[in-house]
Amino acid sequence: MDRQQRRRQWERTVEPGLLAASLLFLAAYSVRVLVPDLSPGWHAFWAIVTAVTWAVFIADYLARLLLSDHRLRFARRHWLDLMVTVLPLLRPLRMIDTYDRVQRRRDHPRLALEARVMTYAGLTALLLGYAAALAVYHDEHHAPHADIRTFGDSVWWAASTLTTTGYGDATPVTPRGRVVGVGLMFVGVALVGAVVGSFSSWLVRRFRQDGEA
Repeated sequence: MDRQQRRRQWERTVEPGLLAASLLFLAAYSVRVLVPDLSPGWHAFWAIVTAVTWAVFIADYLARLLLSDHRLRFARRHWLDLMVTVLPLLRPLRMIDTYDRVQRRRDHPRLALEARVMTYAGLTALLLGYAAALAVYHDEHHAPHADIRTFGDSVWWAASTLTTTGYGDATPVTPRGRVVGVGLMFVGVALVGAVVGSFSSWLVRRFRQDGEA
C-alpha cells in the first residue's frame, strides 16, 4: 500500500472521530464563554477538553501531511485544513464536508446536487455564525464603549453580517472582534452566493424539464 492509499485510509478511519471532536470543541468553547461562573474544577475540565480536541486536529493534519507523497503540494491544496487547524473556531467549514463524506459511504439515496449545496451551505452558515457570535461576545461584552453586551446582541450581529444586511446597530470595537467580522463578511457572501446560485440552477433545470414535457 503506497502513501496515497494509506492517507486515504487514514482519512476514512478518522472522519467520524473528527466530526465528534469538532462538536465537542464547539461545546467546550460555548460552555467556557457562556457560563462565566464555572467552578475552578469545571473550568479546568472544559479547558482540558478544548486542548485535547485541538491537539486531535493538529495530530490529524500532521498525520495526513506525513502520509502524503508530495507534502508541499498537499499543504498548497489543503490550505483550508491548515487554517481550520490553526483557528479551530473555523471547524464548521470542515465539519460539513466531513459529514457529507460520511453520508456518502451509506447506501441511502442522496439529495440532488442543488439541494445538497443549499443544505450544507445553510448548516455551515448556522454553525459558523454561532462560532463567530461566541468569539465576538467573548471579546466584546466587557470592552469599553462596546455595542455588543449580551450573547443575544452577538447572535443578532452575526446574523446580520452573514446575510450581508449589516444594520450597523451592533458593531465590534475590539481588534479581534473586527477581524472575526471581516472574515464573516467574506464567508457570508460566499455562502449566500452558493445558496442563491444552487437555487437558480434548480429553477432553470425544473423549467427546462417542464418545457420538454
